[in-house]
Amino acid sequence: MDQLIEFVSANPLLSGAWIILAGMLIYSFIGGRFRGYDLVSPHELTMLVNRDNATVVDIRAVDSFRKGHIAGAKNITASKITESNRSELEKLAGKPIIVVCEAGMTANKACATLKQLGLENIYSLRGGMNEWRQANLPVASK
Repeated sequence: MDQLIEFVSANPLLSGAWIILAGMLIYSFIGGRFRGYDLVSPHELTMLVNRDNATVVDIRAVDSFRKGHIAGAKNITASKITESNRSELEKLAGKPIIVVCEAGMTANKACATLKQLGLENIYSLRGGMNEWRQANLPVASK
């Protein structure tokens, strides 16, 4: 124990970095349990659509959606996922909902909002459309 105290006092930056990394690692394991939605891979998205008739909700801007999206996806922009638009969102209830954005970051916020509105079976595509394209999966355009 004395050696640990001596090391920490002699190397405060290294010790601080270790504590931050350990905290981030713990958060990545535990944080996922409390967020209320799951992250899915492109393969898992395909399985959810085929097996459970999941609805894919693309929250990107209309122009980005038209350039390329997952076949069968509904375009509901992130700004429309609010309490005032609840009636449109409740039509999606009962089936799994998979939220897709460009890189996977904006979808997480939208998933949290959907969860707050009382919807269940919410998923977010890990990596968003970037990950979908990297997996060489088909993209539809209108």
